[in-house]
Amino acid sequence: MRFMFVGDSMTIGRAGDFTWRYRMWQHLATSFDGPYEIVGPRTELYDTPANTPASSAYGDPAFPADARRHLAGWGEGWLHMAPVIRETVAAERADILLVSLGLIDLGFYTDSAQTALNARTFIAEARAANPGVRIVLLPVIPNIRARSDAPFAAECDRFNELLAKSVADLDEPSSPLLLASRPESYAIDRDTYDGTHPGPSGEHKLAAAFAGAMHQAWGLGGRYGAAPREHV
Repeated sequence: MRFMFVGDSMTIGRAGDFTWRYRMWQHLATSFDGPYEIVGPRTELYDTPANTPASSAYGDPAFPADARRHLAGWGEGWLHMAPVIRETVAAERADILLVSLGLIDLGFYTDSAQTALNARTFIAEARAANPGVRIVLLPVIPNIRARSDAPFAAECDRFNELLAKSVADLDEPSSPLLLASRPESYAIDRDTYDGTHPGPSGEHKLAAAFAGAMHQAWGLGGRYGAAPREHV
């Protein structure tokens, strides 16, 4: 089973972060029954002073190099990933995509309707590369901007409605789609370091959302056993 993480700045992480990818790797390493691999064309974190995705300074230096792989980018969204997902799935032979996208699109690039269309294109392109690909999608978690920008908050809510509809419309037995649940206890004041990007507790909660969806729907892996408050 070949997993690929797809996302924006919340997924790539910045220098010094553990990332929710790291938390998911820990979960798979202790709960997945069978061979698996994490795949993707990139391994870097984002180096904020240099304004480039070039850092390898993970919060845990022991994070294995082959588990750092991903397809995520600071400032990249559905708009950017849809055109490259077919070639990437084909090249990496990905079986399961864990996708967290949309916030950056709605904040800077496209409205909710166009963002939802880009998500549908992404799904079609991934399936063109692997007709049996499975995809788990996380709804947009509104960031601190939504507190003072009502139209932006409404766009986040509308996109999540459209994403849920897309999952319902496009789900197929041969290529199943899952909509992960937004962690009920996720709080931007506690679970992010800047109102957007997850800190350690937020990383655990995002990983748990994906892990829970796969376990409940597909029987993959165990329950996510790490309570965020118990871990760095």
